[in-house]
Amino acid sequence: MAVSFAPMAAPTSVDAYFASLPEPARAALQHLREAIRAAAPGASETISYAMPAFRAHGRILVYYAAFRDHYSLFPAGGAVIEAHRDALGSLVTGKGTIQFRYDQPLPVALVQTIVEERLAENAGR
Repeated sequence: MAVSFAPMAAPTSVDAYFASLPEPARAALQHLREAIRAAAPGASETISYAMPAFRAHGRILVYYAAFRDHYSLFPAGGAVIEAHRDALGSLVTGKGTIQFRYDQPLPVALVQTIVEERLAENAGR
């Protein structure tokens, strides 16, 4: 399932980023955002590299973004992807990229585990 995206300027806020998204990308990314927030309730939201991101303990926790054919979670550390490679399976599409399809359910528990582990990594630095 492909989503039609209009060209947009670099977003200045997370809300502006979401406002620029068409459905179903907005709803899917909001679901991912809520899963991240539930796992890291004290993290703050920001825009970094023109993508929404969560920051905790002074460091980026995760980035996330919507694309035409998928939406992605970018843990800001490769160790967590390697630790969950078997559970992630074909969702891992690059060294630091986890892709989700719009027509598939989000593995919320797995996302939250990844975010919690990234939170622990950031706290330990």
